[in-house]
Amino acid sequence: MKVNDWDKLVSGVKAGDVRSLSRMITRVENRADGWKKAMQQLYSGTGRAKVVGITGSPGAGKSTLVNALASELSKRGKTVGIIAVDPSSPFSGGALLGDRLRMAEVAVNPDIFIRSMATRGALGGLCQGARDVARILDAFGKDIVLIETVGVGQDEIEVVKTADCVLVVCVPGQGDGIQALKAGIMEIADIYVVNKADRPGADEVVADIEGMLSIADQGKLDTAPVVKTSAATGEGVESLCNTLFERLVHARNKEQWLDKRVREEILSLVETQIMESLLCAWQESGALNKMVEAVLNKKADPYSLVDALLPDLSKEALNRQTAKATKTIIGPENS
Repeated sequence: MKVNDWDKLVSGVKAGDVRSLSRMITRVENRADGWKKAMQQLYSGTGRAKVVGITGSPGAGKSTLVNALASELSKRGKTVGIIAVDPSSPFSGGALLGDRLRMAEVAVNPDIFIRSMATRGALGGLCQGARDVARILDAFGKDIVLIETVGVGQDEIEVVKTADCVLVVCVPGQGDGIQALKAGIMEIADIYVVNKADRPGADEVVADIEGMLSIADQGKLDTAPVVKTSAATGEGVESLCNTLFERLVHARNKEQWLDKRVREEILSLVETQIMESLLCAWQESGALNKMVEAVLNKKADPYSLVDALLPDLSKEALNRQTAKATKTIIGPENS
C-alpha cells in the first residue's frame, strides 16, 4: 500500500469517515506494509475513549450482554465501538467471527461500530491487534470501546492490560462456590455481572462472589460491585450501565495504572516484533527447518540452538542499543 494511501486513511479516520475506519482496521489487523507508521500518526489523537473489557466463560452470554449494553449506552448519547474477539482454529488459523450475529439489534445503529476479529493464536483471550483496533476506534472518536474476549478460563486475563474497566460475566450453573474462590480471572473484575439471572441459582452465584470478595478485599473500601442481569430480556442492563459509569470515573485511570498499562504495551510490542523478525528470517533462510531436523536427529538440542542463533542479547549489548534508541526517539536530555 502506498504511503499517500495510508495518509488518506489516517485523515479519514480522524475525520470520522466509516469507510476509512473499516479499511484502516483491516490493514492494521493484517499488518500490511506501513501499518506501524499509520498507528504512530494516530497515537496523538487517542486517550479520550474509555475501554471496557467484557470477559467470562464460554456460554455466559457475553455477546448478548454486549448487544444490550451498547444499545443502552447509545440511548444515553454515547458512541460505541465493539470489538468481538473469536478464537482462531489451531489447524486452519481461521475463525467463525460469529459473535456479531448476536448483535443484529445494534449492527444497524449509526452510532455503533462492530468489528469481529480472531485471536490469531494469542493466549489470554486477547491479541495485540485488538489493542490496536481499540486505539483506532479511539482516534475515530468513539466514546466507549467494548472489547468482548473469547470465552476464557481462570487464568487468561490479558484484557486487564488494555481496559479501563473489566466486567467479568458469570452465570448460574457454572460450578460450585469453590469455583468463585479460584485465582485468576475472578481477581481482575471491576464489576461482576451475574447474567441469565432469571435462571435458578442466580442468587447463590451472587452470594458466592460476595463471599469471595469479603475474604479477598478485607480492609478495602472500594469493593467491586455485583450486578444481576438478564441480557436477553434487558433486565438489569440499565442498572449495569449506571454502575459502569460510576466505575469508569475511578477505575484504572490512576497514574500508577496508566504507567503499568503503557509498560505492558511496550513489552507486548517488543515481544511480538522480536518473534516476527526471527521467524521471518529463519523461514526465509530455511534455518528453522534445519534446526528442527537437527533436533529430531539428535545432532543438537533446542537450548544450544537458541543460544547460538539468537542475536546478541547480553546485558551490555542491550544497554548500548537501548541508549542509542532512546537518544534517537526522545532526545539526549531525557535519555
